[in-house]
Amino acid sequence: MATFNQWVSGARPRTLPAAISPVLVGTGAAAAIDAADAADAILALCVALALQVGVNYANDYSDGVRGTDAARVGPVRLVGQGLSQPSSVKFAAFLSFALAGLFGLALVAITQTFILIPIGIACIVAAWTYTGGNRPYGYRGMGEVMVFVFFGLVATLGTLYTQALTLTIPGLLGAIGIGSLASAILVANNLRDRPSDDLAGKHTLAVRLGDPGTRRLWVALVVVALVCAAGCASWHPWALLALASTALAIRPLRIVRSGAVGRELIPVLVGTGMVQLAYAVFLAVGLSIR
Repeated sequence: MATFNQWVSGARPRTLPAAISPVLVGTGAAAAIDAADAADAILALCVALALQVGVNYANDYSDGVRGTDAARVGPVRLVGQGLSQPSSVKFAAFLSFALAGLFGLALVAITQTFILIPIGIACIVAAWTYTGGNRPYGYRGMGEVMVFVFFGLVATLGTLYTQALTLTIPGLLGAIGIGSLASAILVANNLRDRPSDDLAGKHTLAVRLGDPGTRRLWVALVVVALVCAAGCASWHPWALLALASTALAIRPLRIVRSGAVGRELIPVLVGTGMVQLAYAVFLAVGLSIR
């Protein structure tokens, strides 16, 4: 029976910056046009956090029952390590999705943005089918693309739209930047797990690209985010503050370029999350200053 601490670890709290960051940038983009709303932002944050935790438990369940987690390094795997019954982890995943749905419906009702309901349903379906179902897209090299779409574009622009009832070019650029860094987090994760995923038949993008290509992709995604921040400066010069997050990217970059493998890549995963969070904070502040 898993302990409370193991359940917390299974929720993978170090991935939560990926949920917080798009809400920060979306709210900053709304503030740039005097439309930010704290209550709406909090509800959007609750949706994002619940979805992220749900994804993490869903991945733990699906990878565990498939045997993909048998030889992995990294955080606690509740099912893969036999710490909890698969049915309990599956229940935790669907409970998280249900909470995300309730928070989402409350946000939609308050802001009258009913067009977002089918998008919210798509988010939950995508969260489950990443590694769940008969044809999980995470096993076919599509994980990074879907993370970019849902934890970048949808989460950031959805936050902006519920507050401002419109979209903006700086908001779109910020969404692309956040999506790129969210994808970079997954790239770091899949680079670490590439050997075991390959053996288990999980054909992630890292498996398909190979080791050198995956390392180049991580660098490219970080560069894209920085270019997007520079692009935002055409409308809001203080958006250049986001470039300060480069300082946090130096150590992960060195590790990626060093050819590190396995557990040696865990600091890259953590560091990329910190880069994304710092990027989001600085960009949100920069967009808010007029």
